[in-house]
Amino acid sequence: MSKAQTVSTTAVDPTVAAAAAQFLSPVVHGLEALVVNGKQAHWHVRGANFVGVHELLDQVVARVQDFADTAAERIVALGLPIDSRLSTVAEKAAKTSVPAGFAQSEEIINAVVSDIDAILVEVKAAVEGLDAVDLTSQDVAIEIQRGLEKDRWFLISHVAA
Repeated sequence: MSKAQTVSTTAVDPTVAAAAAQFLSPVVHGLEALVVNGKQAHWHVRGANFVGVHELLDQVVARVQDFADTAAERIVALGLPIDSRLSTVAEKAAKTSVPAGFAQSEEIINAVVSDIDAILVEVKAAVEGLDAVDLTSQDVAIEIQRGLEKDRWFLISHVAA
């Protein structure tokens, strides 16, 4: 009879995994909040350019959900759990600027951009901090930063003078 071999759930050093999760967890929480608040904005936008903003917000939310999934899966691939239940996200994410009800497209766009700016603070901290910790996790954060900055540009172009 041979002994069963225990295989580690990750090939990454546990110290590296914990440090990477420390930087990526706030990113996941912020992104998940942006998904929920982005849908709130999508449902309640009003104004002459309703259709364009409504559809753009749906596209932004879909991309943000993909970013959240990528960051969360990186943490899990490192062998650690991520708690992104709504109660945890509500507790840990920044307060939203998105109004609770109907609003004109310019107000909605400015609110979503404000929320993107708040999560970009966390993402940029992750990019900087992960440089010395785990370059693969840093690549995840860089991908998220690039995507959020592009979405921010698309949104702000609707209200720029």
